[in-house]
Amino acid sequence: MSELRTDTDLIPTARQEGDAMLATVRGEIDLHNSPELRGALLDLLTRTSAKKVILNLAQVPYMDSSAIAVLVEMLQKLRRAGGKICLTNLQPRVKSLLEIARLDSIFILVATEEEALKK
Repeated sequence: MSELRTDTDLIPTARQEGDAMLATVRGEIDLHNSPELRGALLDLLTRTSAKKVILNLAQVPYMDSSAIAVLVEMLQKLRRAGGKICLTNLQPRVKSLLEIARLDSIFILVATEEEALKK
């Protein structure tokens, strides 16, 4: 396991475990800071060449459509490379948003990081 540094408070911790990159995302993600999240995730993907990205969203109480667009873009990039995204520890409001948008069928939603590592 290797720790990864980011230049944003939105991702306070990130690490690589094998072919997986695990990142903790923090705060409300909206139109104002979703470009920052996008940049940080792209940077982490470039530095790690991860095939699986696990995003721990326990500290994300809210996200809007711009945040969802960032997640979908990351998923598309990973799928082209044979990878996937797992979202873990979703707060009820965020999980409900993904379900309403029917995105729970394209993202892997699991309860814990440990469960995501097994997917």
